[in-house]
Amino acid sequence: MTPSQASGTDFAEALEAARRSLERGDKSGARRMARHAAALNPRSEAPWLFLAAASEPRAGLAYAARALEINPKSRPARKAIRWLVRRLPRTEQKAALQEARIPEDLALSILPIEALASRRWLSPAVLLPALILVGGMALWLGGQPVDARQPQMAPALADKATLTPSPTPTSTYTPTPTDTPTPTATLTPTITPTPTVRPNVSWEYTTDPSTLANEGRWINVDLGAQQVTAYEGANPVATFVVSTGTWRHPTVTGQFHIYLKYPSTPMAGPGYYLPGVPFTMYFYRGYALHGTYWHNNFGTPMSHGCVNLRTPDAEWLYDFASIGTLVNVHP
Repeated sequence: MTPSQASGTDFAEALEAARRSLERGDKSGARRMARHAAALNPRSEAPWLFLAAASEPRAGLAYAARALEINPKSRPARKAIRWLVRRLPRTEQKAALQEARIPEDLALSILPIEALASRRWLSPAVLLPALILVGGMALWLGGQPVDARQPQMAPALADKATLTPSPTPTSTYTPTPTDTPTPTATLTPTITPTPTVRPNVSWEYTTDPSTLANEGRWINVDLGAQQVTAYEGANPVATFVVSTGTWRHPTVTGQFHIYLKYPSTPMAGPGYYLPGVPFTMYFYRGYALHGTYWHNNFGTPMSHGCVNLRTPDAEWLYDFASIGTLVNVHP
């Protein structure tokens, strides 16, 4: 077996492991295996579709947008985006589409439909077949051999102010889904929409790293100690002194996932404007981990809710984490 064939086999096995984890309801395991598949073959949209299926809506939108960036003609990615948007409260849908850098034409086609989200025919029971189709298509894509004809992955979403579709890839076969898709059951990841008001957020947190041993890479924010620790499973990798939110502007607590990354981005709020904030990773709405050049008072709460790091520390953490990485924030 050549190295290329071995890589292709490992890729297919990682996708299959992600599918099995989804069927068991193990979303953390599914994300871990899908991230492994994406590392093996970043030119394939399939791992990003599995990540979208295994993530909360805001993080899932960023994954689906990545799949769409790789293949602008991807029907599964577009269906996944529509499905994920419908899991959000109507008041959050427009902002979520903007945060994920969904192409404007697609966003405009989704929002008028979302105005009817309370209709019975857009209930989760009707939406689930669309996600089933996405899963089937993702596995079909994952089963294709890896070769030089697959589209190259465009630059990461976090590095682009706007999403520019790459050239249309050449494909030897394009499946045409029917209005009522019936994919093979063995190719179907089992995903049930979460009926909570904000399914992308868990307000629960843990102070015991061993409980997140199966998460892979994750980030712990200890507000009391004013420290951030990067973990591999239950093992700490690096710890940094930080500045979090003040009592007037507290940092949220709970478990979240990074949904946007920017090597540099402006930040603004009541009474301040900060250009070029380095190594920014958003994990909940406007809350982010990021580098800091405007103060050096680390170890003391100083921010409007974000987690301020020294710029070299923020750069290290930016390279360590990826979109979808868990952020556990506790007192």
